[in-house]
Amino acid sequence: MTPAAALVPTGAGSAMIRSFERCFLADASRIGEMRRTTAAHLRAWGVQDAVRIDDVVLVVSELVANGIQHGRGPITLRVAHIDGRVRVEVTDARPVPAALRVAGDGDVSGRGLFIVEALTHAWGTSNNGTVTWALLDFDDAEEGA
Repeated sequence: MTPAAALVPTGAGSAMIRSFERCFLADASRIGEMRRTTAAHLRAWGVQDAVRIDDVVLVVSELVANGIQHGRGPITLRVAHIDGRVRVEVTDARPVPAALRVAGDGDVSGRGLFIVEALTHAWGTSNNGTVTWALLDFDDAEEGA
């Protein structure tokens, strides 16, 4: 689906929901592809601020990497732009919620959710633990949308 095809009207007077979804096998080589796909959609949706795009792309990268490393089964990435907010969701089949953990100075991993927490307005998991989501607030007036 192209970014333009992902435009879905929500009714009279409502905001436009722009979204895409990608399902893929848990393979680390897909992380870069999901970053590029997300950046392309954001630009097509009128997000012009490179820092904002980079923030969303970094959140996508961290959540997809967590899903691949700690999840089970196929991974689904959903990104939606609604009313000046971007919601990122990553779903896998493992019913264990993502959780912040403290990484030691010598650890090479374990900081991803701290990055997500620092860049987002809010983040969390579904009750069944299979979805990890993050919400980034944007000011549409600055996006040119």
